[in-house]
Amino acid sequence: MSENQELKSQLPFPYNQDLREVLTHLDRRTPFSRERLANDPVTAAYLAAAMRLVVRHLGPEPVRTPRDPRDGNSVDRPLLSFLTQRSIAAEVANNPDPFPRQGNVSTMRSRWKSQSDFIADLINFAMWQGNNPADFHDQVAAGTERLLEGPNMVDAVHDLAYLNVRDAACLPAFRLGFAAMTSAEGDEVIAEAISSSYTGFLEPWKEVYAALLDARHLQLRPGITLDDIANLLAATIDGLALRSIGDPSSDLIDHERQRSLLGTMALAVVHSCLESSESADGMTLEDAVRTKIYGHAEASSASAPCRAADAGQ
Repeated sequence: MSENQELKSQLPFPYNQDLREVLTHLDRRTPFSRERLANDPVTAAYLAAAMRLVVRHLGPEPVRTPRDPRDGNSVDRPLLSFLTQRSIAAEVANNPDPFPRQGNVSTMRSRWKSQSDFIADLINFAMWQGNNPADFHDQVAAGTERLLEGPNMVDAVHDLAYLNVRDAACLPAFRLGFAAMTSAEGDEVIAEAISSSYTGFLEPWKEVYAALLDARHLQLRPGITLDDIANLLAATIDGLALRSIGDPSSDLIDHERQRSLLGTMALAVVHSCLESSESADGMTLEDAVRTKIYGHAEASSASAPCRAADAGQ
């Protein structure tokens, strides 16, 4: 084992993990060079320094220094302006053992050609599934088995939903993701990293939803896709996390009962967007709502005069 490999193995989780598939914007022309650099301890040192800056500026419990000592509200509220190459290189000196502690802008630029490339890889790393607690995937695996085969699917839905949102507001990855999404307009590199991160998050869940349909003899209503289901639930997670950051006193996530509004949303999606494959009515979601309200699936004629008037213009 080389000296670099030995030091890499001594780094704390998740920096000791294989990051070849995570850091995709490193400035090397061959896959062999990129893979070697992705698992270089110095590369991990810059990531660790940047993640500390994310926590310091975005939270949980961010450090806020008033510009005016007499006014506690006169604080700068940066998005990604704190992640300059100079500030990250300086923060490397504060790395704990056994991370390297010598950082400079030129070394950082030798790894990432532009700041956008670094931010993109930082987003990839922060939102990488390998960043979850060690037992998270075991809990999800057990929960999905209950979802597919257990005697109480409803409780399984609630339990899996709570597991996915219980720590969301406290994870630096979510806060970095929100800040990056706000700042990504016009930056194709960062926007692509965000899109890829969502794809990596959603694909395994789409497989779970497809398996659920098969195991529970369900089918999608016409016009509804697995992508729709995945995006609806992912958007709910983002909304709950963002709302919980801004309003931690809300009742969106009940830690005592281990229940969340995501569980309610998931059950609502099952009830409205899916139907039994053994007794399907074949209606679209819109037709099903019309039938519930009006007793039939035909579009309301209330707007007909408007359409007729428009046609006569």
